[in-house]
Amino acid sequence: MRCLALCNIMENFLITPPTQTEVEIFCTYCVDSPVTATKSCLLCEASLCEKHLRVHSKSAEHVLCEPRANLGSRKCSVHKKILEYYCTEDAACICVTCSLAGEHRGHRVEMLDEASEKKKERLRNVLQKLTTRRKETEERVRSLEERRRKAQQKASGEAERVTALCRDIRRRLDDLEKRVLSEISRQEKEESLSLSAVMKKLEIQKDELSRKMRHMEELCNMTDPLTVLQEPDTGDLCDPEDTVGHDGGDGDTGGHDGGDGDTGGHGEPLHDVDGPDVAVISDTLHTLCDIIRDIRRGIYVGDPADILLDVNTAGNNIRISDVLKTATSTLQNQNRPETAERFQYDQVMSRRGFSSGRHYWDVDISRSGVWRVGMCYPSIDMRGQQSYIGYNNKSWCLWRSYSKYSVIHDSKEIQFPHITSCNRVRICLDYEAGRLSFYELCDPIRHLHTFTASFTEPLHAVLHVYGGSITILGEATTGRNHNRN
Repeated sequence: MRCLALCNIMENFLITPPTQTEVEIFCTYCVDSPVTATKSCLLCEASLCEKHLRVHSKSAEHVLCEPRANLGSRKCSVHKKILEYYCTEDAACICVTCSLAGEHRGHRVEMLDEASEKKKERLRNVLQKLTTRRKETEERVRSLEERRRKAQQKASGEAERVTALCRDIRRRLDDLEKRVLSEISRQEKEESLSLSAVMKKLEIQKDELSRKMRHMEELCNMTDPLTVLQEPDTGDLCDPEDTVGHDGGDGDTGGHDGGDGDTGGHGEPLHDVDGPDVAVISDTLHTLCDIIRDIRRGIYVGDPADILLDVNTAGNNIRISDVLKTATSTLQNQNRPETAERFQYDQVMSRRGFSSGRHYWDVDISRSGVWRVGMCYPSIDMRGQQSYIGYNNKSWCLWRSYSKYSVIHDSKEIQFPHITSCNRVRICLDYEAGRLSFYELCDPIRHLHTFTASFTEPLHAVLHVYGGSITILGEATTGRNHNRN
């Protein structure tokens, strides 16, 4: 084994093109002063300068090569002879004695140059394949970089759109705030001026009452009855509240309007100031709610395109509408011809398939009792129990059976703890990302479930309906598609 290991090392030396070594090789015989070697003799295991090379033996046994440090590694470790052959059975470099009388006797051997050229040819073939693979990998990297660039551009555009939208929302809110605060300030000033006028009138009334009270006190303190009785009756002996309310009995106050005196609480009530402009606030808030609702519904926003049902795949208990958008369960056999691409049961596939890009399509299930909606490969089985969507590894679906809701793939079912309240469902596909998602189109949109997979075939929309009908509403696309026809 030791000999074999050494021979393998020698083979590497023979096959590998000589490279410039970092350690300089010196002449073995120039012991007084080092002289750079020109050649090395494998037989002598010595390195020679130009001077010693001229007197060196020229016989065939003395094999010269480029200067090398470890010349012993180029000889057979057993027979101490130069390695000249290559044993193809043991993949080892051997000497002539090894091939004739040694452990490699009887084996198929080749000259080192011949074996080296064959190995080089194999390496060239492998190198060519690796070069092709590297080019393919580089092309894929460029493609992914282009996709990433487009994704970044799209994300940047969406970010700018959202930023502009939020900026507009903030501007509208600021305008709304200014309008409401301005209205509140205006109404506060109006009410303040109104109350100030009332308070001024009440102060005048208070002063007048004080004067009358002083006059009455003076009369009450008089001891001369004649003076008291001779004092003119000015109506001050009436009810004080009436006096405050009417304030017209005394000549000094006759200039006051009796109606104005009621503005203290004894006549008509104070004027009520209107509140903020609630209609304006409500209208603005409704506008903002509409904007937010548009954002929430903006999953895969794009121009809608049709998904048409493929009658050639429809089971005989499903009737397809003339516009190829609605599948209706029926007890009447449609008597369509039995073909390899027709479902045995109440299912139908779309004509269109998707092999890249991001897409969505919506369905109306308001008139259906039991249904399944989802996507499948065109290679799905068309007959037998395994043909039901969700009960194989080639389809993914959302299922409702009366009050039970669940998602199914490869016969694995995940049941929802809640009951959906909407009659519309959205199916979203991101083919490259391997994501298939289901949403309820309520307000707001509610995510139900997302399948993740590495898709290997085009995906077609597929419907299963029992008792009722399902209508496809629309689809938006950003990538390539594949048609069955």
